Amino acid sequence: MPTRRRYRKKTDHPVVAVQLDLDTTGFTYHKWGAQQHCKRGDWIVSNDGDTYTVDGEVFSRTYRQVGPGLYVKVTPVWAEVASRDGSLPTLEGESRYRAGDYLVFNDEAGQDGWCMDAARFESMYEPDDAA
Repeated sequence: MPTRRRYRKKTDHPVVAVQLDLDTTGFTYHKWGAQQHCKRGDWIVSNDGDTYTVDGEVFSRTYRQVGPGLYVKVTPVWAEVASRDGSLPTLEGESRYRAGDYLVFNDEAGQDGWCMDAARFESMYEPDDAA
């Protein structure tokens, strides 16, 4: 069984984000090998050139504004390296990953997850041994 470890996002990696605060039912898009969906109140995020959506409640709980349109992730994440190819259900849809990618979660129990390429994860996150 993989070992899940606590990490924090490096402070020099803010995201640009705008809330989808329009009278809309949202929209669907294709990313991470599957169809994704966002709804009114979700956030459209540009994370170092990678654009995706984040559930409104999750974004409000895990990010803080540091400037106009700029946000930093302030809560820890728990991550493990995938031992084989697979897919992970997310709040927006499903994400497919390959062996060696990171499976990342907003809580230690492994809920509210997503996956990231190892090089990208390691450039943005660092171990959080303070806990």
